[in-house]
Amino acid sequence: MNRKLGMYSSIVTLSAVIGFSVSMFLVSSYTSYLSSLFIAWGFVPMICSFTAISKSESKAAGYTAAVFSAVYAAIISLVYFAQLTTVHLTKLSSQASVILDYQNLGSLFFSYDLLGYAFMALSTFFIALTINVEDKKDRWLKVLLLIHGIFSVSCILMPMLGVFKAGMKGSYITGMLVLEFWCAYFIPVCIFSFLYFKKQE
Repeated sequence: MNRKLGMYSSIVTLSAVIGFSVSMFLVSSYTSYLSSLFIAWGFVPMICSFTAISKSESKAAGYTAAVFSAVYAAIISLVYFAQLTTVHLTKLSSQASVILDYQNLGSLFFSYDLLGYAFMALSTFFIALTINVEDKKDRWLKVLLLIHGIFSVSCILMPMLGVFKAGMKGSYITGMLVLEFWCAYFIPVCIFSFLYFKKQE
């Protein structure tokens, strides 16, 4: 069951990441928010599956990763569910928009979004410590997960330093390129994760 859940959740996460990437090219914020929810919902069982099949000496790292993934999913779900419901369906006042609308750089929910992805990055770092390297694909998976963990630093520091501000020139193109890069990076993570689970007995 652990193996199958890991395979299925890797596929769900992969599909959601691809959907997120495509939605940005289509300039569909609604689809990108929905895809982001499914990334979170696929990611948590994927991390838990890694933890379940890990060796006993790496269980603590696995449990840490699982908890961080749950925190990530909770924050991200709140952010994007608010965009799909309150922000999308309600005419917000300018003050409420500054707080709730993800499209406003530097808004509270934009900062929460980055905080959520910081926890995702921390989760990948710790789950990398549970990977039992047996071949090149495993090594690539471990390295990709470890490097992804470094993103947590920038996700925490950038909002605190006020890097993102409303009205920044070229912010949409820059943001899209950064997110497309992340998609291109995380797609191999999902593929290697699927292959890792597939070969487990």
